[in-house]
Amino acid sequence: MAAFGATWQFWALLAAIFAALTAIFAKVGIEGVNSDYATFLRTLVVIAALGAILFFTNQFQPLETLSRKSMLFIVLSGLATGASWVCYFRALKLGSASQVAPIDKLSVVFVAIIGTMFLGEHLSIGNWIGVAFIATGAIFVALG
Repeated sequence: MAAFGATWQFWALLAAIFAALTAIFAKVGIEGVNSDYATFLRTLVVIAALGAILFFTNQFQPLETLSRKSMLFIVLSGLATGASWVCYFRALKLGSASQVAPIDKLSVVFVAIIGTMFLGEHLSIGNWIGVAFIATGAIFVALG
């Protein structure tokens, strides 16, 4: 059995915690700041932090070692991330963090649908019930 720190569950939980902190910190930080400019500054911080991680862990690799398919989908993922961040910060500028974050988490529902349609992933009936609960819960939290 793998150590807890080596499991996808551990890293997914940390991602959720950091996503929650992102909403709180961003909501406080964008007061009096253009949301697109705040997103730009946030992106610079992410680039610097990841650059430092790659440098100190010696994980850089030559771009030519990546396949065209990998490069295409990494670029598309980056564009989607940028669009998500821009939309997220604009939503936070207009709404409360406790309303914006649950709607943002509808991404879980979209991933389940898109994953089954295009990636050939299979979800059980129990999984689909959970996805429905996530969707319903997100809507109740945001609009309730």
